Amino acid sequence: MKKDFPDNTVEDIAVAVALEKESIESKMWYVYLINLKNVAIENVLITSRGYGEKNGEQVKTSVLRHMFPKVEPGTFVLVEPIDEDTFGLTNEYWLSYYIDGNIYDKKFIFLPESIIDSNFIKIPVVNKPGVMIR
Repeated sequence: MKKDFPDNTVEDIAVAVALEKESIESKMWYVYLINLKNVAIENVLITSRGYGEKNGEQVKTSVLRHMFPKVEPGTFVLVEPIDEDTFGLTNEYWLSYYIDGNIYDKKFIFLPESIIDSNFIKIPVVNKPGVMIR
């Protein structure tokens, strides 16, 4: 029965946490969805949440939901700002979208302490420093 389902593998889609602005007092971070495909993705739904342990206690953030009618090929959308205090948690982004009436979905998980300077790259399309999962 499982063989009857189409293989809707998510490819050429990325979620990135990028450094937007930096000052002496603080840093401003944003989460982006990047469409590296040659086609648009439609009815894009992203849920985000953070969870883990901080100071010996279990912590969970609120679940946020974001909807984008269309993300054109070779472009990005700003999903949400992210607080540096959550970098010690697991940050999960669950993405669902459609192409030609077919649904695709994938979880993108930033593990605790993975958003650090030594993991930074120049994020394609966004052209900012940060961490990207493809």
